[in-house]
Amino acid sequence: MDTRRDVFQAIADPTRRAIIALIALQAMTPNSLAEHFHTSRQAVSKHIKILTECELLKMDHQGREIYYSLEIEKMKEIDKWLSQFRSMWETKFNQLDEVLLAMKKKKK
Repeated sequence: MDTRRDVFQAIADPTRRAIIALIALQAMTPNSLAEHFHTSRQAVSKHIKILTECELLKMDHQGREIYYSLEIEKMKEIDKWLSQFRSMWETKFNQLDEVLLAMKKKKK
């Protein structure tokens, strides 16, 4: 049975979001990533595995080291999905600004 991990469940975890933020700056090895967390290297490796299964990270073998980097296209998919809500939120905030401005003018 092939159970594919959900990308949104993967990014729901704060440790995995922190890993993504670190890797967004530069490709990193599991050991260099683990140095940023107060947990075992094994726990960090589990998070890396989940992010890789969700295609958010890609591996690059350089000699005996494995470097993980961000899979930009997958991040673009997430951004595209979020953009529909972003425009809705902006509209709501603009409407709220207008109401607050009207209330402020009424007070004067």
